[in-house]
Amino acid sequence: MYRNILIATDGSELAHKAVDHGIGLAKSVGAKVTAVVVETPFNVFAVPASRTAQISREFEHHNEAIKQHAAKVLGDVANAAKKAGLSCDTVQVEHEQPYEAIIKTAEDKGCDAIVMASHGRSGISAVLLGSVTNKVLTHTAIPVVVVH
Repeated sequence: MYRNILIATDGSELAHKAVDHGIGLAKSVGAKVTAVVVETPFNVFAVPASRTAQISREFEHHNEAIKQHAAKVLGDVANAAKKAGLSCDTVQVEHEQPYEAIIKTAEDKGCDAIVMASHGRSGISAVLLGSVTNKVLTHTAIPVVVVH
Protein backbone atom coordinates (compact mmCIF):
# COMPACT_ATOMS: atom_id res chain seq x y z
CA MET A 1 0.00 0.00 0.00
CA TYR A 2 2.62 2.57 1.05
CA ARG A 3 6.07 2.50 -0.51
CA ASN A 4 7.47 5.87 0.60
CA ILE A 5 6.20 7.75 3.64
CA LEU A 6 7.03 11.42 4.12
CA ILE A 7 7.51 12.43 7.75
CA ALA A 8 7.30 16.19 8.25
CA THR A 9 8.99 17.38 11.43
CA ASP A 10 10.19 20.55 13.11
CA GLY A 11 12.08 18.79 15.87
CA SER A 12 9.51 19.59 18.55
CA GLU A 13 8.39 17.06 21.17
CA LEU A 14 5.04 16.68 19.44
CA ALA A 15 6.71 16.19 16.05
CA HIS A 16 8.84 13.47 17.65
CA LYS A 17 5.64 11.51 18.27
CA ALA A 18 4.84 11.80 14.57
CA VAL A 19 8.36 10.61 13.71
CA ASP A 20 7.92 7.55 15.92
CA HIS A 21 4.51 6.85 14.42
CA GLY A 22 5.74 7.34 10.85
CA ILE A 23 8.70 5.03 11.37
CA GLY A 24 6.46 2.42 12.97
CA LEU A 25 4.02 2.65 10.06
CA ALA A 26 6.82 2.41 7.50
CA LYS A 27 8.29 -0.62 9.25
CA SER A 28 4.92 -2.37 9.42
CA VAL A 29 4.28 -1.99 5.68
CA GLY A 30 7.88 -2.25 4.45
CA ALA A 31 8.05 1.33 3.18
CA LYS A 32 11.01 3.67 3.00
CA VAL A 33 10.99 6.98 4.86
CA THR A 34 11.58 10.49 3.59
CA ALA A 35 11.95 13.13 6.32
CA VAL A 36 11.49 16.85 5.68
CA VAL A 37 12.20 19.94 7.73
CA VAL A 38 10.90 23.26 6.43
CA GLU A 39 12.80 26.31 7.63
CA THR A 40 11.68 29.91 7.34
CA PRO A 41 13.75 32.02 4.94
CA PHE A 42 15.76 34.98 6.21
CA ASN A 43 13.53 37.99 6.89
CA VAL A 44 15.44 41.20 6.33
CA PHE A 45 12.63 43.14 8.02
CA ALA A 46 13.23 41.28 11.27
CA VAL A 47 16.69 42.83 11.59
CA PRO A 48 16.56 45.88 13.90
CA ALA A 49 17.32 49.19 12.18
CA SER A 50 20.38 49.60 14.40
CA ARG A 51 21.87 46.45 12.86
CA THR A 52 21.11 46.97 9.16
CA ALA A 53 24.77 47.70 8.50
CA GLN A 54 25.45 44.15 9.65
CA ILE A 55 22.75 42.53 7.52
CA SER A 56 25.10 40.18 5.71
CA ARG A 57 26.36 38.87 9.08
CA GLU A 58 22.75 38.42 10.24
CA PHE A 59 21.98 36.53 7.02
CA GLU A 60 24.98 34.25 7.54
CA HIS A 61 24.00 33.67 11.17
CA HIS A 62 20.44 32.76 10.11
CA ASN A 63 21.66 30.35 7.43
CA GLU A 64 24.06 28.63 9.82
CA ALA A 65 21.38 28.33 12.52
CA ILE A 66 18.82 26.73 10.21
CA LYS A 67 21.42 24.37 8.73
CA GLN A 68 22.42 23.21 12.22
CA HIS A 69 18.80 22.83 13.31
CA ALA A 70 17.85 20.87 10.19
CA ALA A 71 20.95 18.67 10.41
CA LYS A 72 20.15 17.72 14.00
CA VAL A 73 16.44 17.10 13.41
CA LEU A 74 16.96 15.15 10.20
CA GLY A 75 19.89 13.24 11.69
CA ASP A 76 17.67 12.12 14.57
CA VAL A 77 15.01 10.87 12.13
CA ALA A 78 17.60 9.11 9.95
CA ASN A 79 19.11 7.41 13.01
CA ALA A 80 15.69 6.26 14.24
CA ALA A 81 14.87 4.91 10.78
CA LYS A 82 18.22 3.12 10.59
CA LYS A 83 17.61 1.50 14.00
CA ALA A 84 14.28 0.27 12.64
CA GLY A 85 16.04 -1.16 9.59
CA LEU A 86 14.53 1.38 7.20
CA SER A 87 15.93 3.41 4.34
CA CYS A 88 15.60 7.16 4.94
CA ASP A 89 16.12 10.17 2.68
CA THR A 90 16.31 13.60 4.30
CA VAL A 91 15.29 16.95 2.84
CA GLN A 92 15.73 20.49 4.16
CA VAL A 93 13.61 23.16 2.48
CA GLU A 94 13.44 26.92 2.98
CA HIS A 95 9.97 28.22 2.21
CA GLU A 96 7.58 30.94 3.39
CA GLN A 97 4.67 28.50 3.42
CA PRO A 98 5.63 25.23 5.13
CA TYR A 99 2.51 23.40 3.95
CA GLU A 100 3.40 24.09 0.30
CA ALA A 101 6.95 22.81 0.84
CA ILE A 102 5.68 19.64 2.55
CA ILE A 103 3.26 18.85 -0.27
CA LYS A 104 5.83 19.63 -2.98
CA THR A 105 8.44 17.45 -1.27
CA ALA A 106 5.94 14.58 -1.02
CA GLU A 107 5.11 14.93 -4.72
CA ASP A 108 8.73 15.34 -5.84
CA LYS A 109 9.89 12.32 -3.82
CA GLY A 110 6.98 10.10 -4.89
CA CYS A 111 5.59 9.74 -1.38
CA ASP A 112 2.23 8.04 -1.06
CA ALA A 113 1.53 9.13 2.54
CA ILE A 114 2.43 12.06 4.78
CA VAL A 115 2.79 11.71 8.55
CA MET A 116 2.86 14.86 10.66
CA ALA A 117 1.85 16.22 14.03
CA SER A 118 -0.89 18.66 14.90
CA HIS A 119 -0.92 20.90 17.92
CA GLY A 120 -4.69 20.44 18.08
CA ARG A 121 -5.54 24.12 18.30
CA SER A 122 -9.22 24.89 18.22
CA GLY A 123 -11.51 27.87 18.27
CA ILE A 124 -10.17 31.34 17.58
CA SER A 125 -6.58 30.16 18.03
CA ALA A 126 -6.94 27.79 15.08
CA VAL A 127 -8.57 30.50 12.96
CA LEU A 128 -5.97 33.16 13.72
CA LEU A 129 -2.87 31.00 13.66
CA GLY A 130 -3.95 28.58 10.98
CA SER A 131 -2.47 25.16 10.96
CA VAL A 132 0.24 23.78 8.73
CA THR A 133 -1.35 20.37 9.20
CA ASN A 134 -4.80 21.65 8.27
CA LYS A 135 -3.41 23.34 5.16
CA VAL A 136 -1.63 20.14 4.12
CA LEU A 137 -4.87 18.21 4.63
CA THR A 138 -6.89 20.61 2.50
CA HIS A 139 -4.36 21.10 -0.30
CA THR A 140 -3.22 17.57 -1.16
CA ALA A 141 -4.77 14.36 -2.39
CA ILE A 142 -1.98 12.35 -0.73
CA PRO A 143 -3.23 10.55 2.41
CA VAL A 144 -2.17 12.34 5.61
CA VAL A 145 -1.79 10.66 9.00
CA VAL A 146 -2.12 13.23 11.79
CA VAL A 147 -0.55 12.46 15.16
CA HIS A 148 -1.64 14.34 18.30
